[in-house]
Amino acid sequence: MSTSEAAVVRVLIVDDHEVLAASLAQVLDAEPDLVTVGVAGTLARARALVATTATDVVLLDHRLPDGDGVGAIEELRALRPGIQVVVLTASAADHVLVAAIEAGAAGFVSKTRSLAELTAAVRAAATGEAVISPELLARLLPRLHRSGRARHQELTEREREVLDLLADGLSNAAIAEELTVSVNTVRNHVANLSAKLGAHSKLEALSVAVREGLLPGR
Repeated sequence: MSTSEAAVVRVLIVDDHEVLAASLAQVLDAEPDLVTVGVAGTLARARALVATTATDVVLLDHRLPDGDGVGAIEELRALRPGIQVVVLTASAADHVLVAAIEAGAAGFVSKTRSLAELTAAVRAAATGEAVISPELLARLLPRLHRSGRARHQELTEREREVLDLLADGLSNAAIAEELTVSVNTVRNHVANLSAKLGAHSKLEALSVAVREGLLPGR
C-alpha cells in the first residue's frame, strides 16, 4: 500500500435522511484524503457495514428508525475496535451527549455546521483528536458519571498534566506548545494514559478520568 493510500480516511455515514447522507458522501468523496465506504439508513445496516468494511470513522446520527444511535456506539466499536465514532447532532440534549461520551464517542458535529467543518471533524477524529468545542466540553464534564473507584494504573506526573490540558479542550499541538515539547511526545503521553485508563479516544479517557476521580473539580 502506498503512503497516499495509507493516509486515506475511510468514512461510514449512518443517517436516515437520504438527501443529507448522499450530500455528505459526495462532499467526502471529493476530498483527496477522504472516502465514503458506505451509507446506512438504519442501525441494522450500520452494523453490517461496520463488520464488513475497513471503516476508520463513523458519522452517526443519534436518531434512527430502528433505534438510538448513541445507544449503539459500544456495539459498533466492539464490531470493529479502533473505529472513531462522531455523532451527528441537530439539537441533542446534554444527557444524550454525555451518554455518547461515556459510550466512547470521539466527539460531535452539528448538522448545521459548514461542510468544511464536517470534513475537518472527520480528519480530527481519524488522528485521535476529540471533536468537541472547549465550551461544550467544560459544560459536559461535570455531568459525567462518577464512581470514585480507581481501577487504572498509576499515571505519571506528566500524564496527569496532559490529562488536565485535555480536559481544558486543548489539541495535541496546543498541549505541545503549553508544555514546550514535541507533538509526537504529547501523542505518546495521550496514548499511554489512554491505555492505562482502558480508553480508545480522548473523550473516553476524560470520561474514565472523571469517573475515577482523576479530575477533581471538573
